[in-house]
Amino acid sequence: MAEVIEVSGVRRSYGDYEAVRGVTFSVARGELFALLGTNGAGKTSTLEVVEGLARPAAGRVRVLGRDPYTDRAAVRPRIGVMLQQGGFPADLTAAETATMWAGTLTLPRPVAEALELVDLAHRADVAVKQLSGGERRRLDLALAVLARPDVLFLDEPTTGLDPESRRNTWRLVRTLLDDGVTVLLTTHYLDEAEELADRLAIMHQGRIVRTGTVAEVVASQPATVSFALPTSVPRDQLPELPGTFAVDDGRRVELHTGTMQATLTGLLVWARDHGVELHDLSARPASLEQAFLAVASSDDVETERTEVAA
Repeated sequence: MAEVIEVSGVRRSYGDYEAVRGVTFSVARGELFALLGTNGAGKTSTLEVVEGLARPAAGRVRVLGRDPYTDRAAVRPRIGVMLQQGGFPADLTAAETATMWAGTLTLPRPVAEALELVDLAHRADVAVKQLSGGERRRLDLALAVLARPDVLFLDEPTTGLDPESRRNTWRLVRTLLDDGVTVLLTTHYLDEAEELADRLAIMHQGRIVRTGTVAEVVASQPATVSFALPTSVPRDQLPELPGTFAVDDGRRVELHTGTMQATLTGLLVWARDHGVELHDLSARPASLEQAFLAVASSDDVETERTEVAA
C-alpha cells in the first residue's frame, strides 16, 4: 500500500520548550494509525503539524505527497479534521452548522446524510447550545466526514461519548476504512486503539518510544503467572521456572515471563507430581495497558526507546 502520510524527524517548539522531538512514522492508504501517549506527550502538537495547522520547527511532512502547510490549498479539500473542540456558533442548529461548513467544500456529501452517519438526524433542528457534550462531539465528526475525505484526522474523537455512541463511532470509522480512507487517530482510550488500529505509536516526552501493531507493542512486555502456595508447602520447594519473581512473600507468588506456556506448564507439572493445590492461580498475557504504563512510568526515554518495524 502506498504511504499517504509521511512524517520524518519532525520537531515542534513553543518558545524554549520542545514539545515534539524528532518524530518519524508513516501511514499507508486505508490504514488506521493511532497515536497514544501521556498528557503532554506531544500527540496533539504532532497531529496539528501533520494536519497543516502549524509549521514544524524541523523535519518533513507529506500528506498525499504534498506539504500540508505550504501546499494547504491542494491538501485541504482532500482531508477531514476533527479537533478536540469544534467551536461552533451556539445559536445555529446542527443542520445549519453543517450547511455552513458544506458551503466551504467542493463536493460535500448531503448534510442529512452526514448527520445520519453520526446519529444526529433527529437533532438536526436543535441549536448547538442545546446539544449535549457528546452530541457536539458527534457533530464535530459529521463535519469532518462531510467532505468525503481521503485522509481523516481524529483528535480524541470519542471523549465525552456514552458507550453506545462510542461503538457507533467505531462502526463509522471501520466503514470509512473499508472505503479506503486513511485515518490518523489520537486517543486516551486504549481499548479504542486495540479495537481500531492497524498500527500504533506510544509517545512520551515528545518522542515515539513504542511503535508497531498492537501485538508487536504488547509483546514488549511479559506475561504474568500468579498463585498462592498452601501453608504446608515451603517456598523453597518450588521448581526453577522461566521468568522473574516480581512478588514473593512466602505464600503469594507472581512471576513475569516472556514464555507463559513454558512457565505455566512447568508449574502445573510440578504441582501435579507433588500433589500441591495452587490457590488463586491465574495466567494473564501482556496487555496494551501494561505496555503503555511501562512507557508512562519511565523517566529515561532513550533507555525505553524500542521501535518495532511494521
